[in-house]
Amino acid sequence: MEENPVRGAVRLAPHPLDERLGVLTIDRPPVNALSQPMWDRLAAVAEELHEDSPYRALVIAGAGEHFSVGADVKELVGLDVEAFDRRNRVLQGAFHAIACAPQITVAALHGHVLGGGCELALAADFRVAGYGAKLGLPEITLGIMPGSGGTQRLAHVVGPQEARRLLLTGKTLSASEALRIGLVDQVVADDRVVEQAVDRALRFSRGPLALRQVKRALQASIDLPIEEGLALEADLITSCFASEDGRRGLRGFATKTLGSVRFRGR
Repeated sequence: MEENPVRGAVRLAPHPLDERLGVLTIDRPPVNALSQPMWDRLAAVAEELHEDSPYRALVIAGAGEHFSVGADVKELVGLDVEAFDRRNRVLQGAFHAIACAPQITVAALHGHVLGGGCELALAADFRVAGYGAKLGLPEITLGIMPGSGGTQRLAHVVGPQEARRLLLTGKTLSASEALRIGLVDQVVADDRVVEQAVDRALRFSRGPLALRQVKRALQASIDLPIEEGLALEADLITSCFASEDGRRGLRGFATKTLGSVRFRGR
């Protein structure tokens, strides 16, 4: 059965190279504007990532010529204030759940990466962009503001002053400009964006417990006072120490180090 382009599709499927790598695809041509049913699907996908997911890493990509321009503005115009508030919290919650998911996430960015599309990209751990990508949060030019995490996450990624400049002007950046300020981690040829994002994500698809725990600790550094963050860090390193991955890694390092010392002592 064909997908309805009016509603759009949000698909989560394993990558053929490694079933532990999930690929989340936004598909609503021509610019992957997110319809409200897609908001609900994103929220459901985010829940899947948290609940006994088989995926260790995740690539987020847009089908066709663009990553996403965010919410479908034509749909928003028809909402009253109460309905808008209720619906916006669905999308904000979906992006936050993706940001807090235990998987290492890599966004593959090409074409337009604007508004809610940029906010979705900010929810990823890493961002790979094509040279032709255009990134920005232009909501201020429409008389509104980002509402799905943009005002909260951007400063953590690019610093307060750059975030202030981008949010208050609505400026759209080229991929090269985005790389310069740290909004993206890598810029590649447009036709290699997904390939490079997958390559980066595959490094984490076999990752141990420690990767997930480091991600939790980093999130805590944003969300919690330092005393609570340090307490969580202590709990998390203990869980790593108790894990088979941790024990194996420490034993291997200790054995290698001991052998090196003996060799040098001869």
